[in-house]
Amino acid sequence: MTTLREVKIQIEKYPKHWSIYLLDFADEFRRSKNPAMIQASFKGPSNRWAALLASTAEFLCQELGMEVPEWIEKVPAVKDPWFVAGLNNLKAIALVESPLAFRHRKIFVMENFLFRV
Repeated sequence: MTTLREVKIQIEKYPKHWSIYLLDFADEFRRSKNPAMIQASFKGPSNRWAALLASTAEFLCQELGMEVPEWIEKVPAVKDPWFVAGLNNLKAIALVESPLAFRHRKIFVMENFLFRV
């Protein structure tokens, strides 16, 4: 079992592979539905990875009908809007499709962001 806190540490250590760690977590959380994976809050200052991971956990909890831990709801938004895809021609689509769990932290993703092919 990999916790959300551990995923943040992995991403900060190897940011090039952030999407692998994030999607592996999402797959494992969907399979196990184990609330222990999201119970421990992040250590250190909040940053864009913390906001992305909190948004991911919030979205997955809503999807699975689970309660969102209070600490996740307190993770602040990023300072400037972050379009995760990084492509200008996808910004308008991300604005429309981004789930509320991401949008309220000023993170914009495509609706299939947490799904693999």
